[in-house]
This record gives sequence, structure tokens and C-alpha cells, in this order.
Amino acid sequence: MTRKISSGAPWEPIVGYSRAVAAGDYVFVSGCTPILAGQVVHEGDAAAQTTQTIANVRSALEQLGLGLADVVRTRMFVTDISRWEEYGRAHGAAFGDTFPATSMVAVAGLIDPRMLIEVEAVAYKPGIGR
Repeated sequence: MTRKISSGAPWEPIVGYSRAVAAGDYVFVSGCTPILAGQVVHEGDAAAQTTQTIANVRSALEQLGLGLADVVRTRMFVTDISRWEEYGRAHGAAFGDTFPATSMVAVAGLIDPRMLIEVEAVAYKPGIGR
């Protein structure tokens, strides 16, 4: 059995995905981007975009009764790897002492060229998918 939530993003029905899926003891959060109220925010600001992106991850988790402290894995997809420290510091600030396993991967682009980062997450909580 799984539990699924949607963010209402216009891409979800087109691509056919859920914002987050709880299955077994894990929650898998699809790639989140710096979107607020349907708009790309903080154009050109890597740290602020990362902060918003992780806020969107947190929002998805909260809909399932979890928080950032439950995250065990993140993946950051970034369009300019030379700005790794800006993304990394914002990621570190958001997760504090949680220290999830993570990767930062340079990509050629994201769905909107104003987006600098996309973040996926995996959280763990026994029985969450029931």
C-alpha cells in the first residue's frame, strides 16, 4: 500500500507523477524547484533558490506527517556547479544536525531556465506508507 500527495504543480498531470509517495517505511519526494505560488522565485540567487526548494520538500513531507529531520537522502541537481558552496551552505542550514546522505550533480538545464536547482529527497519513518 502507498500514500501519495500532489503539490498541484502544472507538470504533475502532464508527466504523470506525485510530489511525494510514502511506501513502506520511506517517503520519496520528487524533484522540487524554487517555485512559490506557481512562480519561479529568487532568480539568479543560488542560496535563496535552494532555501525555497528545500521549503517545498519540507511542505511535501509535512503533508505526510514528517519533517526535514526525517530525511535520510537528498540529491541536488544544479545548473552551475561552480556555485556549489552557495547551494551547499543553504542545504546545510536547512538540515542542521540531520546530515542526510547527499549528492550534487551538475545538469545542462532544468524545466525553466531561471531555475538553478532541483532537490529530491528520501525520508524514513517506520510504517509511514500504511
